[in-house]
Amino acid sequence: MSEVATKTALVKTRSTSPRARAREFALQALYQLLVGKNDISAIDAFTRDLTGFHKCNVAHYDALVYGCAREASHLDTHIEAYLDRAWHEIAPIEHAVMWIGAYEYLHCPDVPWRVVLNECIELTKSFGGTDGHKYVNGVLHQLAGKLRTKEVQDIPVKPETSHRKAATLS
Repeated sequence: MSEVATKTALVKTRSTSPRARAREFALQALYQLLVGKNDISAIDAFTRDLTGFHKCNVAHYDALVYGCAREASHLDTHIEAYLDRAWHEIAPIEHAVMWIGAYEYLHCPDVPWRVVLNECIELTKSFGGTDGHKYVNGVLHQLAGKLRTKEVQDIPVKPETSHRKAATLS
């Protein structure tokens, strides 16, 4: 993982994928929305001026930032069903990452649920608290079962796994 200096902070970059970069910049914008309660247009203008923004998938960034801001309470409702604590006990980074995951589950069917989950885990590992990724994983994995039910159920069983199960059952 490399680090890139921006005009405001040191940002960890973990991928060169334009969509992964879009998620990183969206996370920064959504964090500002949650913590600073600033206007999303002002946050967006600030974020677009950060070093490296030109390397992200701008359409995906726009969808995530404006979609999550617009649907925040709707996303929270979906997520809350799988929380074991109140929102005020959840770090803003983890909250924003869960918004991204829920939004992508709902509106980005071209992104497989496992990719969404993995990207959200990696975002939390890079920007969140020490074990925040474990919490995000648990919540978003359950949410995938609700929002992407068919896709989650259609996971093929590995032949060696089913063979082992059959062997232990005999």
